[in-house]
Amino acid sequence: MTNSYIGSGPYCYANCMAMALADGTEPGLLEVLTGSPFGFQLLGGHRPLFDPLGWDPEIGIGAALALLGWSCERSSGGEAGVALERLAKAVALGPVMVGPVEMGLLLHHPDAGTAIGADHYLLVLAFDGDVICFHDPHGHPYATPSAGTFATAWRGDSIDYPHDEYTMRTGFRRIREIDAPEALRASVPAAITWLNGRPERTPPGSLGGEEAVLAVADLAETGLTDNQRGEMMWFAVRVGARRLADAEHWLRQIGLERVPWILVCFI
Repeated sequence: MTNSYIGSGPYCYANCMAMALADGTEPGLLEVLTGSPFGFQLLGGHRPLFDPLGWDPEIGIGAALALLGWSCERSSGGEAGVALERLAKAVALGPVMVGPVEMGLLLHHPDAGTAIGADHYLLVLAFDGDVICFHDPHGHPYATPSAGTFATAWRGDSIDYPHDEYTMRTGFRRIREIDAPEALRASVPAAITWLNGRPERTPPGSLGGEEAVLAVADLAETGLTDNQRGEMMWFAVRVGARRLADAEHWLRQIGLERVPWILVCFI
């Protein structure tokens, strides 16, 4: 298969992985294998997110690839010019998954231009030294910003979970044949662990699970800030609902019909 566009929804890294693997793996399966559906957190006491306490996409991407028997080469760091040179060499050999990037600085998005602390992932297809061409799974196939604009977003200074600057993944290859049911069964122990979260990876004041849900309910009663309301409306609720829907679909494939309802009650 080719790296055809997959996207137009809030599953950026899952869609990018699906495009990079190009073997028909569904983004919903990848999302469940990342562990993201199994919890809820109030990050720093103010940012509600429908994923486990202490979880982040960098953890999830590695977990999903390993569970499905895939590996890739992950690199990061350096100054912007060095990172762009690294990207140019890599994309000459095949598509490159890039991220996290600061979504608010991707100027092909309407009303962009200001860092908003929103992480995002892209699949780079080509780079001629001046212009980068990538699939942005948030509704923008074949976007073409300048290298400088792209590098500013790629640095990701405003992203609030631990990550390296200028991170990219390339050289995706299958090292073991693992089907979806086997991968899902192998993912269950980590999913159970994520229900308790990893508070040591969070800033002070962070809450998880039921405690976080009740705190968000209190925030809603007293009045959400514009930022909280905007993130809930445009991202958090949408992605959270889809994660639970995909967890229900995929866990049913291995006979765990009740798990999604337990998740809803837990969070």
